[in-house]
Amino acid sequence: MSISAAISAPREFERPAVNPWIIALTVTLATFMEVLDTSVANVALPHIAGGLSAGQDEATWVLTSYLVSNAIVLPMSGWFSALIGRKRFYMSCVALFTISSCLCGFAPSLGALIFFRVLQGVGGGGLQPSEQAILADTFPPKQRGMAFAVYGMAVVFAPAIGPTLGGWITDNFSWRWIFFINIPVGLISLFLTNRLISDPPYMKREKKSGFRIDYIGLGLLALGLGTLQVVLDKGQRDDWFGSHFITAMTIVSVVALIAVIIWEWRHKDPIIDLHLFRDRSFAVGNLLMFMVGFALLSSTVLIPLFLQTIMGYTAEQAGLALMPGGFAIILAMPLVGYLLGHYDARILLLFGLTVVGLSLFHMTSFDVSIDFRTVAIARAFQALGLAFLFVPINTVAYAFLPKDKNNAASGLINLARNVGGSVGISLVTTMLERRSQFHQNQLVDHVNYGSGRLHAMINAMTHLFVSRGSSSYEATHQAYGMVSNLVNQQATMLAYIDNFKMLGVAVLAMIPFVFLMKKVKPGGPMAVH
Repeated sequence: MSISAAISAPREFERPAVNPWIIALTVTLATFMEVLDTSVANVALPHIAGGLSAGQDEATWVLTSYLVSNAIVLPMSGWFSALIGRKRFYMSCVALFTISSCLCGFAPSLGALIFFRVLQGVGGGGLQPSEQAILADTFPPKQRGMAFAVYGMAVVFAPAIGPTLGGWITDNFSWRWIFFINIPVGLISLFLTNRLISDPPYMKREKKSGFRIDYIGLGLLALGLGTLQVVLDKGQRDDWFGSHFITAMTIVSVVALIAVIIWEWRHKDPIIDLHLFRDRSFAVGNLLMFMVGFALLSSTVLIPLFLQTIMGYTAEQAGLALMPGGFAIILAMPLVGYLLGHYDARILLLFGLTVVGLSLFHMTSFDVSIDFRTVAIARAFQALGLAFLFVPINTVAYAFLPKDKNNAASGLINLARNVGGSVGISLVTTMLERRSQFHQNQLVDHVNYGSGRLHAMINAMTHLFVSRGSSSYEATHQAYGMVSNLVNQQATMLAYIDNFKMLGVAVLAMIPFVFLMKKVKPGGPMAVH
């Protein structure tokens, strides 16, 4: 069925047999577990490297392998749901994620851990799209905003508490427990899903006959997204196009992704339904969701890094600075769900983008003497804006699509957020290093060795080190080293400011695109349901 035809012939909502809020909590459980696992492993990486006798660079494949397999499965989730049934596919993903988590915890070597992380990423990749599709089919349009708010709390809160939880587990127990904690959650999720969830009637009626597997599309998609994720994750570490490996991966990714677009657009039974982008609300929704991932995950990397490298915080303390943002989202999401029933979603999007943009510009006022409270409030301010983006984007993106396209749509919109996060993290880490070097050169050029203030500072430091037992020669060198450290610290601080400014501009640049989205009647039935 085409999108235009579906719009002209809307479906009547089919109420599930079970209370829809019980279904929402059931599917959110597994998704929270999966999203948490993407951030909780970051903090444990040095412990993993030490425990498995691997180098830090080798250990990063623990993260990359998961992201690659996760990105490949995301857009395919709708296709798999149509092939074997959504409930069966969802439960298969939960089971695979749980089993592979157990195997990760028992991994005897780095190679085994990377392999099990690939399996874990395959299982995790189908959870978020399936949950969104289940929520879209379970709730009537009037309640869908609140349902997505519950889902949004899990997706956005999990990365906020991940670093803190990961640091606490690895410090007090073992890195293996960051994987073992998934096992009971996965088992509970499997039990509840089996008892409470069933495929909607329209999926049972619309089984595909003579279903043929698109092997070419499957191969091109896996190759394109897999190599893209490797490029984004390894690019800065390998000096981007100064590395033949990164250059080759980039060429393969570009060629494969262009080929898959051409192939899937013309194929009768595509792996990913690119025709959904004909609907401008869905197309803009994907762009905005890309920016949500871009702003959320890149700032989630920047702020703890800033606190640890500039302020000297521990990993756990840095994670605690993000916690108020998580609580702000929990408090704001239900309010956003309620407002969606009374106001145009585009108004909420404009408010959210403005708040996020201004919060990032506020972060450009950070300096080397900033306190914990100021950082925590700034993060909470940003999180408040993000809460006003996630739910309205999902609501508008699904509003004008036919019900039988919910599975395909959820895979694409989740892929947009994940790729946005990968691009954001890659960009800010690259900018951080390059801009630090730039500002360091600028500051060194302006250091006037004939300055009386500089000599006074060096003399004062020299006397301080002499009073602590250093010889006059050693104290002089220590004083110059201290000045050099101050210059490096200021250069790095300016690089963080540049990053926050870039993120703020990028977010505010999305505001005009909101006006391209179609209006959804607040609290009323959506166009196609």
